[in-house]
Amino acid sequence: MKKLICLWSLILITCTAMAQTQIIAHRGFHATQNSAHNSLSALQHAQDFGAYGSECDVNETSDGVLVVAHGAYHGDYIIQKTDFQTLRNVKLKNGEILPTLDEYLQQATKNTATKLIIEIKDHNTPQREARVVKNILKAVKKYKLQKDVEYIAFRQNVCDELLKQGPKGIKVAYLNGNLTPEYCHALGYTGIDYNIGVMKKHPEWVKECHDLGLTVNVWTVNKTEDMKWCVDHNVDYITTDNPEETARVIANK
Repeated sequence: MKKLICLWSLILITCTAMAQTQIIAHRGFHATQNSAHNSLSALQHAQDFGAYGSECDVNETSDGVLVVAHGAYHGDYIIQKTDFQTLRNVKLKNGEILPTLDEYLQQATKNTATKLIIEIKDHNTPQREARVVKNILKAVKKYKLQKDVEYIAFRQNVCDELLKQGPKGIKVAYLNGNLTPEYCHALGYTGIDYNIGVMKKHPEWVKECHDLGLTVNVWTVNKTEDMKWCVDHNVDYITTDNPEETARVIANK
């Protein structure tokens, strides 16, 4: 692992200099011993690895606590309809507790070379989404991480709220895959973050984005052949569950 980290550090320097494809660890670098999706250890492993970014998912509990969790459920409980303490009592698969956004941001401050890529989950009303966006931005500001956090969302309303409420220069990428680069640019988004299947159907969107000054992130890229496709098409970021293999593909370009 240490040898791989050293190798990837050298690759990262080269990639940055040449503006080549960089790696975002999907839900953190969880594919390591005793880790789990969206756990604090997954974020730390992504930082230790030297990934450009570590993606995480933020949900709001019924009593207004922002937690880092992907799906609608945590254990048998619907996150957005359950109070925080009930959810906190259900451990992650590796025995860690369900992290709050505050705890995740505290870990992010320990190594800001790895950006935190926050996916804001859909919530049931526009008003609730606006509140969630407000509170996330407030927390990020509290930890002075405004320049070290980027945002993604499937819901266009969430992206719009981020631009409306966020600081100048905020980075917001749209996830849903149904808008053209030109349309995203017109909305003020700074990038697209589309599924590998969508991008393979529209390879021309990479150049269109770059011509418009937008970034291109592709998710969730776990097959070696898809990693090679992304690198060959000069996408900016690959979001993957397998940062090690992605690093090897980039190194062998």
